[in-house]
Amino acid sequence: MTTQQKQAQELRFPADFAWGAATSAYQVEGAAFEDGRGTSIWDTFTRQPGRVVNGENADVAADHYHRYRDDVGLMARLGLGAYRFSVSWPRVQPDGAGAVNRRGLDFYSRLVDELLGQGIDPWVTLYHWDLPQALEDAGGWPERDTALRFADYAAAVHDALGDRVRNWGTVNEPWCAAFLGYASGEHAPGRREPARAVRAAHHLLLGHGLAMAAMRAQRAESRIGGCVNLYAVSALSRSPDDLDAARRVDGLQNRLFLDALLRGEYPADVLADLGEPGGLAAEGDMEIISAPMDMLLINYYSRFTVSGASGGAVSAAAAPTGTGSPWVGSEHVSFAGSGRPVTGMGWEIDHDGLREVLLRVAREYPGIPLVVSENGAAFDDVADADGFVRDPERRDYIEAHLRACHAAITDGVPLVGYFAWSLLDNFEWAWGYGKRFGLVRVDYPTQRRVPKESALWYAETIRRGGLTGPTE
Repeated sequence: MTTQQKQAQELRFPADFAWGAATSAYQVEGAAFEDGRGTSIWDTFTRQPGRVVNGENADVAADHYHRYRDDVGLMARLGLGAYRFSVSWPRVQPDGAGAVNRRGLDFYSRLVDELLGQGIDPWVTLYHWDLPQALEDAGGWPERDTALRFADYAAAVHDALGDRVRNWGTVNEPWCAAFLGYASGEHAPGRREPARAVRAAHHLLLGHGLAMAAMRAQRAESRIGGCVNLYAVSALSRSPDDLDAARRVDGLQNRLFLDALLRGEYPADVLADLGEPGGLAAEGDMEIISAPMDMLLINYYSRFTVSGASGGAVSAAAAPTGTGSPWVGSEHVSFAGSGRPVTGMGWEIDHDGLREVLLRVAREYPGIPLVVSENGAAFDDVADADGFVRDPERRDYIEAHLRACHAAITDGVPLVGYFAWSLLDNFEWAWGYGKRFGLVRVDYPTQRRVPKESALWYAETIRRGGLTGPTE
């Protein structure tokens, strides 16, 4: 084989492509009651019986707060060029407002310095669902004041870290925070108040816009974006009921947030589904929400296949505990399997859906760089006597989705980075510790870290700058 033929078989990514992995504060940090950290809604939620599988919590989690230097060294050995992590709001502002807790903020300053010292670019997410309990006691995200407080918090973090951190995400997956937190009750704070969930969604978006404005006033060169979790959505059949179900789910999951962020409006059909024909946004809100971003962060895991027929199939990805429906105004919609393989979460594996999502965003909302900020899979890992996990399913999952990313780039999508979820096994929200997404295995009793087979494969992919192409 000639050198030219060999190169033709390699799927190279752009030289400046960001190769990373991601975590979130509550899922990995631990140290829940140290150095002045306040109580979050997840601290409260996990102590309520029946909320989390096996009654587990993240008081210790992966103990990243104490082990961050070793973890950064591990990232460097794996060749990561970027690390996406979130800041714990109650660690920085224990009551969600007022004076900054310097000990908490200093942790993130040390983490950033450690990353930079190892040649790893820090990507900071300001909110990954750990609202200070004091703000929830005052009404939480359904209250407009929470968005104002979030902007103050964002400014405090950006003021402290913005001299060294260039890339910023505001709110991670506002759909989850609003509709799992305030409609279905699967996530903290565990409320089942559909109308309030809709208000929460708006205020999470408003918080994004206000935070971005506050940060830009401090440092115009920061690159800031919102983060949405998008799904490819298919109707189970071509029946009118199923097609309407697909429109509804696509509207609430995808278009509600994309249209607000990138067009400055909410889709009229979605507002009608929600029973919100008008009045959701105060004057000027949509201009704040849709202020130009430097990038859009996209989390992708699976495809939805939906039906609107009565007595439809139950989703294979059911919640682990008894909850209501997150599909406000469309509670009749059901979720069906399409025969694809599933992950340990029961989520169907569909890498073509990622390409579909990226192409759609680039086509319908052109002109903004895109980042795959989360993509990964939980499987039933089995460790050998040395703690090593052979996980070809996870490796294949990531490879297939990276191929979808490369295909999207080839098709003209301005995709500038990919972050595997997750760097470490961690606390998986209402599922507790039973679901492992990590590239690196964490043995929770000892906190020993062992890179899995998928991590070693990902490290080689990063080193090579791409994938080996299909063979003849």
